[in-house]
Amino acid sequence: MSFAPENLRFGFTLLWTLATFGGFLLSLLLIEVGEKPDIGVVEAAIGAFAIALPQGCLLKQPIFCIRWIWSSLLGWSIITAIGIGAVGWIVPSTQILPLRILSGAVYGGLGGLGIGLAQWLAIPQPVAWRWIFVSAVSWAIAVPVGSAVGMILHSITQLFLGEVMGLAVTWLLVGILTGINADKL
Repeated sequence: MSFAPENLRFGFTLLWTLATFGGFLLSLLLIEVGEKPDIGVVEAAIGAFAIALPQGCLLKQPIFCIRWIWSSLLGWSIITAIGIGAVGWIVPSTQILPLRILSGAVYGGLGGLGIGLAQWLAIPQPVAWRWIFVSAVSWAIAVPVGSAVGMILHSITQLFLGEVMGLAVTWLLVGILTGINADKL
């Protein structure tokens, strides 16, 4: 394997994806997946910490890592407190696929925007504004895809685990989409 810049970029994206997805799996041990009113600010903060800690470890500079964790906690807490919800841990109540996709794109985009704005505080400023858009677009894509997968798996298996698998797809996509851009910032 060569150490060309494109291979290093792919390596970082892979590590970022694994850190994000692994953090989500860890969060499942700490908080319960549910519908919007079931997930409160405390649960969102716990989940945010489980995700931000492994991500922060990849950032190498200790002060940047600490700022990343605090800004992530802030972002998830705020979007949950204002009613958008902890989009990475909530399952929509609707079973109408087009409505689920549309609401997933809207709530995912708004949630990603809120998280991106908060995390923007942790990123060195010359290119930090791009992270806001990366986060919003990544969540606006990942939430409807994961939500649709979860609904389909739930209807096939008749198990709520199908919905949890959909959330896993969401986090995997978010990890990939944000990871592609995270090393550029």
